[in-house]
Amino acid sequence: MAKKILLTFLLISLSTTFFSQKRKTVINGKILDSVGVVKNANIINLNTNQGTFSSDNGGFRIFVSEGDSLRISSVQHIAKKIIITKNNLTDKNLTIILKSNTYILDEFDLKRHNLTGRLGIDTKDVPSNRKDSLLREAMDFSKVNMKIVEGDDYIDKRVRPQVVNTDPTANFVGVGAAAIIPFKYSERLWALRKELAIKKAFPYKILSELGEKFFFEKLKIPIEKYFHFLEYCNPLGIEKLHKEGKNLEVIKILQRESISYLKIIEKE
Repeated sequence: MAKKILLTFLLISLSTTFFSQKRKTVINGKILDSVGVVKNANIINLNTNQGTFSSDNGGFRIFVSEGDSLRISSVQHIAKKIIITKNNLTDKNLTIILKSNTYILDEFDLKRHNLTGRLGIDTKDVPSNRKDSLLREAMDFSKVNMKIVEGDDYIDKRVRPQVVNTDPTANFVGVGAAAIIPFKYSERLWALRKELAIKKAFPYKILSELGEKFFFEKLKIPIEKYFHFLEYCNPLGIEKLHKEGKNLEVIKILQRESISYLKIIEKE
């Protein structure tokens, strides 16, 4: 009997330790280099595939657990990977220093052409390309009399294929209509990329603005359910309202929906 009680106690202790280690925590970080702060750097949690980017002052916020690996990369710096320790979770502050990346150009030969810098003399010394000269002579039509009009020969009359009109607007010539089909794939792709970046940064931005106490203490949302709660509220247009600066309406929606959300997760 005593052995069973001891075994049960050990299992409970191990489970508590395991879940405490895997509990998500929001930490603040700052990215620096030898010059100063690094903005627009990408920070990705390789264990959860969640990421964010550094602000203009080099700061960022991200959910982590003990043992998670963070990858920090920037165009002008060497990518760096760090592992979250217990001390990082306790301090909730992280300072990362990146090294600048050095780009080496390919070698090239600089040839001397013995040019003097005077155009009149240098143009005479530059060697001419024989192929270019022959091609110019073959394509020279200056001596051809363009005023002489000759009739169609046998090939023109019998062999020449029928002219096919491929202009889709040709049928509307004379009636004042024209078809203009703009292709702006690049603009659409950049707009989509910008929209995805805003959606990706929204959870971290609203958490930074409203604060951890609002979500985790006032609304009593579990930390591990934070992203799920935002997805639950997203059909009500909280991202759009936040983008338009209507934060008061966003807060009202979050407060109202948190009641029904907590009831749902209690039943699970």
